[in-house]
Amino acid sequence: MIQRREIALCIVLSIITCGLYSIYWFVCLTNESNELCPENATASGGVAFLLTLVTCGIYLYYWAYKTGEKLDIAKEQHGLPNGSGNILYLLLTIFGLGIVAYALMQNDINQIVG
Repeated sequence: MIQRREIALCIVLSIITCGLYSIYWFVCLTNESNELCPENATASGGVAFLLTLVTCGIYLYYWAYKTGEKLDIAKEQHGLPNGSGNILYLLLTIFGLGIVAYALMQNDINQIVG
């Protein structure tokens, strides 16, 4: 089930738990983006996390790009303006700002859910 999350709270929890909450957030973002755009679904959240670990983080770049792509499609389907989220999320992830990408993805999901 897709739910709205408070972005600031997610960031604070990620910092307080030394990144453990960000793993949960990553899994939720993956599952929710797959649910919003099932025709472009990728690996489930748990599998995506496992692939990120196995590939020493390389899969994370692919994940960021594909999640941005899925969210852009979902925004378009819901009549919301969309941009090049996939490029933005990929660049943020490459430059070590993954938590900012997570926050922007969550913002997109919050907009779509309403």
